[in-house]
Amino acid sequence: MYNPKSQKAEEFINNEEILATIKYAEENTNNKELINNILKKAEKKKGLTHREASVLLECKDEEINKKIFHLAKQIKQDFYGNRIVLFAPLYLSNYCINGCTYCPYHAKNKHIPRKKMSQEEIRNEVIALQDMGHKRLAIESGEDPVNNPIEYILESIKTIYSIKHKNGAIRRVNVNIAATTVENYKKLHEAKIGTYILFQETYNKESYETLHPTGPKHDYAYHTEAMDRAMQGGIDDVGLGVLFGLETYKYEFPALLMHAEHLEAVYGVGPHTISVPRIRKADDIDPNAFKNSLDDETFKKIVAVLRIAVPYTGMIISTRESKECRKDLLELGISQISGGSKTSVGGYYKPEKEEENSSQFEVNDNRTLDEVVNWLMELGYVPSFCTACYGSGRTGERFMEVCKSQQIHNFCHPNAIMTLQEYLYDYASEKTKQTGNRIISSEINSIEDEIIKAKVLENLNKIQQGQRDFKF
Repeated sequence: MYNPKSQKAEEFINNEEILATIKYAEENTNNKELINNILKKAEKKKGLTHREASVLLECKDEEINKKIFHLAKQIKQDFYGNRIVLFAPLYLSNYCINGCTYCPYHAKNKHIPRKKMSQEEIRNEVIALQDMGHKRLAIESGEDPVNNPIEYILESIKTIYSIKHKNGAIRRVNVNIAATTVENYKKLHEAKIGTYILFQETYNKESYETLHPTGPKHDYAYHTEAMDRAMQGGIDDVGLGVLFGLETYKYEFPALLMHAEHLEAVYGVGPHTISVPRIRKADDIDPNAFKNSLDDETFKKIVAVLRIAVPYTGMIISTRESKECRKDLLELGISQISGGSKTSVGGYYKPEKEEENSSQFEVNDNRTLDEVVNWLMELGYVPSFCTACYGSGRTGERFMEVCKSQQIHNFCHPNAIMTLQEYLYDYASEKTKQTGNRIISSEINSIEDEIIKAKVLENLNKIQQGQRDFKF
């Protein structure tokens, strides 16, 4: 039986409910009265159920789809404004004992170079990232209890937080590692991580077990219930995601929302972020071998309807996607993107030779962070390196309360301006500085609260004098 309050994977991600939802959506694809009623509910910006959202996703009417895209843009603006948060992945190790058929790190791949960074190598990588201007990282590691035990991850986090190079500092470390125990999640919480991220890959149990034939990741329930254990371990910011292309998007879409509904029902806190990666070419992985690949137009609609369904949740797009695709998705709901990314172990400090390539997947947006920052500003966005919510304890339920009331803008907008100023002074090219100075002047003038505006101006002056890390 489907039960969002259950902590059993096959009950809160219930196959029969997903199939019934797909059928319901297909049967109502032309039911304009129902669809318009769902849109009226969505306009209240309180979100939609997985079944309601699936009906919108299935709709083929061009005029209604225009309304869906328009509403997604409006909700994105109302909750997140024109801010885009920037981050970078940091791959610690690609040793892995799993047999995932879509990932080049699978245990049977004997020709990809296996690498694990020492703490000194991590230090070099972090300095390289700080010298770009990054303030938040997402650390990645394969699952290998011998090479990548939890002690190694914890030591690496400690190293990352300890490094202060020039004016640089990593202020938030998000963690994307394999499903683990409540005890280990407690240790990650004590290490002061930001968000714990774990992609489900696919919610279809049968497909999941086929795609993960060997290794601990084969256990569907253990993997799917990981966010529950993370919450029980004290981590209240968690990030969901599926790898689109492994199973049909019609199946993954409601399942992803059911997972969000489950977290909300049990813990009172939905996911802090949702990631929407698509399968890409990598080492011995051919994406054409997977029959459920997703075209760009369907992908855009998925992002738009997700934004409507979970307006409070940050949405992430990586450099898997091209510059053109990322531009379209930013309008429709994406609030975080990576910039200047490397998906190999040790790829920032010392570029790899072709024969040493340890990348997890091919990057389709190879621009530098500075180029991405300037591009965002030219599009009218405010690039943000803000980590103030994390630094001020606005996480989990506290963050959701502020975000759902649409008050997060009062914090994030001034924080974005101040962190952009830091970036311009410390790292930006001359071209980016010129663009940024225009953006900051414009954004300051848009602050309606005179007290906040005065404080931002005061802090911007202090940043020019060398002080850093101001936050509202």
